[in-house]
Amino acid sequence: MPLLFTLPSIDSERLLIQNSTSSGEGGETEVKVIFTEKAPRPGGHYSQAVVHKDTVYVCGQLPIEPETGEKKTGSIEEQAEQALKNIAEILKAAGSDVSHVLKVTVYIADMSLWERFNAVYARFFGEHRPARVVVPTPNLHFGFQVEIDAIAAIKT
Repeated sequence: MPLLFTLPSIDSERLLIQNSTSSGEGGETEVKVIFTEKAPRPGGHYSQAVVHKDTVYVCGQLPIEPETGEKKTGSIEEQAEQALKNIAEILKAAGSDVSHVLKVTVYIADMSLWERFNAVYARFFGEHRPARVVVPTPNLHFGFQVEIDAIAAIKT
């Protein structure tokens, strides 16, 4: 059952929520495409996030500053903070927030950086402890140390 999307455009609030529906044997599926200028623009044929029913799926976020496009290639702490900040902005645009994150996948280039990354991650989420998968990935885009994606519930 294919889902059809058109290319995003930016509305007056610099946020796009675009509906797409697809019909098939299983019925109709509605997917909302989320775009905000407060997170990096997608670098390929994908969305910053999509919402299906009451769940938001955030694409992998790299440590790129959205306003300038600057690639944060400094410390693992700086990279983790920027990637997590990007996720928070996308979640906000989708009607969620970090306290509603259900699951996170962390792609990390060097496991020797894990403790330093985890300290930033723990500060970011505070008492909230979403499920998490860690995937050692030595060759991330642009030589980054970390990429993070997330799945969250929509606030009710």
